[in-house]
Amino acid sequence: MRKLLKVSLCFWLIFLAPAFSSLAKEFKVLRWAADAESNAPYIFQDPKIPSNIIGFEVDIVNAIADVLGVQTHFVQNQWDGLIPGLYRGDYDIAINGLEITEDRKKEVNFSKPYYITHEQLVVLKGVNYIYSLSDLVGRKVGALKNSLAERILRAKGGINVLTYEGEVNAFVDMKNGRIDAVLVDAPIAIYYTAVNPEFEMVGQPIGEISYGIAVRKEDTLLLQELNYAIDVIQRNGKLREILDSWNLWNFMMETYLNDFAPTNVPPKKYQYFVESVSQKSRFTERIELYLKFMPVFFEAALITLGLSFVAMLFAIFAGLIIALLRIYGGKILSWFAVAYIEIIRGTPLLIQLYLIFYALPSIGIKLSPFLAAVLGLGLNYAAYEAEVYRSGFFAIPKGQMEAAISLGMSKFQAIRYVIFPQTIRIVIPPVTNDFISLLKDSSLVSVITMVELTKVYNQIASTYYDYLGTGIITAVLYLLLGLPFIRIARYFERRLAVERKPPKIKNNIYNSLSF
Repeated sequence: MRKLLKVSLCFWLIFLAPAFSSLAKEFKVLRWAADAESNAPYIFQDPKIPSNIIGFEVDIVNAIADVLGVQTHFVQNQWDGLIPGLYRGDYDIAINGLEITEDRKKEVNFSKPYYITHEQLVVLKGVNYIYSLSDLVGRKVGALKNSLAERILRAKGGINVLTYEGEVNAFVDMKNGRIDAVLVDAPIAIYYTAVNPEFEMVGQPIGEISYGIAVRKEDTLLLQELNYAIDVIQRNGKLREILDSWNLWNFMMETYLNDFAPTNVPPKKYQYFVESVSQKSRFTERIELYLKFMPVFFEAALITLGLSFVAMLFAIFAGLIIALLRIYGGKILSWFAVAYIEIIRGTPLLIQLYLIFYALPSIGIKLSPFLAAVLGLGLNYAAYEAEVYRSGFFAIPKGQMEAAISLGMSKFQAIRYVIFPQTIRIVIPPVTNDFISLLKDSSLVSVITMVELTKVYNQIASTYYDYLGTGIITAVLYLLLGLPFIRIARYFERRLAVERKPPKIKNNIYNSLSF
């Protein structure tokens, strides 16, 4: 009965998930995706309530949803995976400071711009020799990977361009003297310099950036609805109200919307962010802040633990089968087992995750993020567990197999009752070590929309610019997750160990003599 319930539950989670996706569309839910690690003011975690996401793009999505009369559902995804996830069907739209470029327009359709801005140079305060692109020649400059800023710098020529997954990392490198300047979108520059007085914006606006909402090429009706909603919030003043509240209204938006009236909306949300992040906290206040993080961290830790546990179970059983095929499966099966092990071990886990999550849908195989993560980690570690099992099998003297067969056992019986039990005792320590490694490697699954412990750490750290305190919390949680399994492994090692103790001699040899 229990097995039947487990099978039913697995079927429910794996095969009925797409049904809920289509039901969401029937009930008019607009699924939108972004990366909550994108920093203020786009989309980020509320500094006072970390479980909430805020940002000017969040407000724009909600305003569009109000016009269309639909509910919204947020889907977290890595920034560079937003377009692939769109074509997987994981969500309906992507909005996350996506620049409307000719290259991207070949892949997706964009709505009309909801925000227009420019690139801005940022340097350390006191630097008096950088004011323009020409001043960057021969210097190291940071930019976001695959951004307009990177293309502008490379087009200029003579600049040593360093690209980053997130702008915060570029600012940290500049602070540590590794680069001379950072070229970023103006909203990032405005917010980062506001809470980090050691930086300042210099020079004139560079270039022009238009942000749009990305939709699939075939979703023409949705694109029309989005453009209609953007028109409405532009005409009724809602868009300007949002931008004013985040201190983002600029001369480019004035020209674009032909709205030159003075603002009458105070930048409350901008001030809220600056006051929440830049204020110097006392030790007790910092501890209280960390305590607010803990529910989010604990939830992510449970996801990490559950994912790692299921993936390791899969790897243990799959690895055993592969090892048996390699050792006892004959020439052909053994060749396939060896090929699998070498291919898996010879390619990066990250590439394997990308192939499973983003490439398989092109041939009709679409997996949920959790199932794709389990499969990716499980298949990868199965190759390593197969080698662990193989070393365990080869550690058993051949004479034991021969003795078992001579006693009338079949080869299968000899493996099952004689060889395998001894192998288990040998492989428990390395399998435990592999589980700890898998637990840490689970941080890679954030690239396929899984929000696990490391991803939460990056989101919170990039919001508060506190990489030390939140990093220590994350490291301690990883340690606490792994320690119980180390103790359990040692317990089973003791229970399964073959004790070979010398016989106890109760009496002295002289006492054994009778006179």
